[in-house]
Amino acid sequence: MKVSSSATHTENVPKDKHEAQAASSPARDVTQRFVYPDDRNMERPFDSRQLVRLLGFMRPYRRLGVTALLLTMLGTAANLATPYLLKLSLDMFDPTIRIMGHQQLRSQLIVYTGLLAACYLILFLSSRKRIVVTNLLGQYVLRDVRQTLYAHVQHLSFDFFDKRSAGSIMVRIINDVNSLQELFTNGVIQSLMDVFLLFGIAGIMFSMNVKLALAAMLVVPIMVVLSTKMRITVRRAWREVRKRSARINSHLNEAIQGMRVTQAFVQEEENQIFADHLNNDYRQTMIRTSKMADLLNPLITITGGLGVCLVYWYGASLYRQGEILLGTVYAFAAYQGRFWEPITRLGNLYNQLLQAMASSERIFEILDTQPTVTERVNVVILPQVQGKVVYDHVSFAYTAGKPTLQDVCLEVEPGQTIALVGQTGSGKTTFVNLLCRFYDVTGGRILIDGHDVRDVALPSLRSQIGVVLQDTYLFSGTIMENLRFGRLDATDEEVMAAAKAIGAHEFIQELPQGYQTQVSERGSGISLGQRQLLSFARAVLADPRILILDEATASIDTETEKQVQAALAKLLEGRTSFVVAHRLSTIRNADCILVMDHGRIVQKGTHDELMRQLGIYRDLVTAQYRFIA
Repeated sequence: MKVSSSATHTENVPKDKHEAQAASSPARDVTQRFVYPDDRNMERPFDSRQLVRLLGFMRPYRRLGVTALLLTMLGTAANLATPYLLKLSLDMFDPTIRIMGHQQLRSQLIVYTGLLAACYLILFLSSRKRIVVTNLLGQYVLRDVRQTLYAHVQHLSFDFFDKRSAGSIMVRIINDVNSLQELFTNGVIQSLMDVFLLFGIAGIMFSMNVKLALAAMLVVPIMVVLSTKMRITVRRAWREVRKRSARINSHLNEAIQGMRVTQAFVQEEENQIFADHLNNDYRQTMIRTSKMADLLNPLITITGGLGVCLVYWYGASLYRQGEILLGTVYAFAAYQGRFWEPITRLGNLYNQLLQAMASSERIFEILDTQPTVTERVNVVILPQVQGKVVYDHVSFAYTAGKPTLQDVCLEVEPGQTIALVGQTGSGKTTFVNLLCRFYDVTGGRILIDGHDVRDVALPSLRSQIGVVLQDTYLFSGTIMENLRFGRLDATDEEVMAAAKAIGAHEFIQELPQGYQTQVSERGSGISLGQRQLLSFARAVLADPRILILDEATASIDTETEKQVQAALAKLLEGRTSFVVAHRLSTIRNADCILVMDHGRIVQKGTHDELMRQLGIYRDLVTAQYRFIA
């Protein structure tokens, strides 16, 4: 396996068997397998407009922001006052000006000590309260960002999810939002405090002595250049660490989801070698970056120390000349020591801003994505439908120039059952997805009881269409809660009646807690056939006027299929139904069977009518029964 040059720079000797295998295996290149479009955002310049938009989420909490700002100003004033009070105290003992009597000196010292204690108390209380307020502000803002993002994602169209993995969307909602925490809980208010502190320190130093202030400022350019250059290098190094961490997370997600395939093909060792490559690459990059980052603070400390030494040296010279007092020298050294802290924090803030900009860009990319299926102006609420469906010269293409459906025409009377068959990719699922307006037609129109589906409110349309899919999704919770998802206001008795109607009541009763049995994500612990029965019961409870079964019996065994056939007949009775099926035995009694091929209806009729014709349907039936035999 090929390893990147950056990964082999630090250490060349494998530490164990897996690293030795990884070093000699040519299977994959760990630096190239995972490519992340989000990485490019890390190098983009700072965008002030995006920051303003991000800070807009703080607007509803202006009162908290003002409170934090006032507490910050109060704490900054107390912080600035302490060195000056110490200067005044030391000046009283300066032998060059000591003119006070013992009693007067003692009284004045008590005053300064009290003021100093008051400043430290104010600094402690204001800092503590500021931390509470800023954390409260930050958590409110993060909650609003996450809620806004989640609500927006729920209203995006299917084509958005077709182009993005669930993992990448989760990263936006969880990781990218979490990365804003430091900015909102500490960064914004802290930066204002640091700005106040810098200007306050500079103002006090120049007011005490201009010459010594200019001397103290001599190392500032060195500090700024050193800090800026080093931070750019360190920031890029940490970006590489994050990229390698993302590669590990992606491989881990892939490996866990595909564990059954891995074990079935006995590829555990290959996966282990590849994981060791990623882990070793991350470790070496982390070590190199940590060494680089750990060098930054000592350099800043040394530079700051040189500045303090310069202040003491030049201050002593001015003191000997009688231009300043002893307390002034101490105050300058104290102020200069505090001068580097806000500079360092502001440098860190810039890094925070760049990281926040990268995350916010990914967040706003989703928020700026508009659903392709939208409601028109002045839509109407679709009344209770009878179930007449008309496909009027309907065409559709996922990609321009590559039609999935072509000029489909069909008229379905209320209560009819329409079956759709054909090879994979013939357009069957697209046919029913357009009826629900998961996508919009690119040509023609679809009518329900004479209403164009694009002219009615989406909730009123989809609430009257029930969809049962092949891959039944059960949420974490009880069986009762999962069934009630079909109609949230249903009583327990209505839920049980729906389960009895579909034949699911018996196996539910045999579960450890019956209807209160907890099911894990996606229904782990319940067989595929039982999950499908639950999905049928959920559809019965919803009582839709139009029903879509998309390969809904594919996961049901033959015995279970017999069990649900009678219930399906009852379920379909009186409803306009569209049944997509590869298992042709389930559609023999359909009122009309549509045979799809390359997006067109090539045959149409009942089972008996189609069997008397030479064509695709007869070939499919013959091939399926020959396979069963």
